[in-house]
Amino acid sequence: MVVGIVSDTHGNRQAMDALLAHPAAETVEVWLHAGDVASDAEYIARMTDKKVYSVAGNCDWPNARVKDEYAVDLDGHRIFLAHGHTYGVRHTTDLLREAAAAEQADIAIYGHTHVVEVWEADGVLVVNPGSLSKPRDAAEGSFALMTLTAGEAPKVEILRIARPKIVQPDLHELV
Repeated sequence: MVVGIVSDTHGNRQAMDALLAHPAAETVEVWLHAGDVASDAEYIARMTDKKVYSVAGNCDWPNARVKDEYAVDLDGHRIFLAHGHTYGVRHTTDLLREAAAAEQADIAIYGHTHVVEVWEADGVLVVNPGSLSKPRDAAEGSFALMTLTAGEAPKVEILRIARPKIVQPDLHELV
């Protein structure tokens, strides 16, 4: 199963359209949106025929329609999804990992920092896909593809999307 992971889209529809137009997006069977802005997950669901799991980020509060964290079972793996702001992920992901372990998850996905991160500790794979629209670690937005197979370690690939250029009209042509 191929899982698309995206976070911190911040309402940038051009970036989401670029994400969905990316050739790798065609292989995605399920999307995970790790918050900021929750309605963007609804946009992805409307624009594709794929199931989208999402959580609220710090820019989504209060939003009674969207959970702050979520655990989902996919293809032999349990995934803990949270934006990360309530776990202090800007300083450490220890609390996030502990919460994932308490949910018996072998994968923890988060956002909030706008920085890509993929590593494993204590049997939990920690993944931050970075930010699709406001990256802090590169000039290009990012998302992740995670391939899940029951009984095998997940495989994660980080993909970059060039920021859409804003085309300014030639004012001389308008006169």
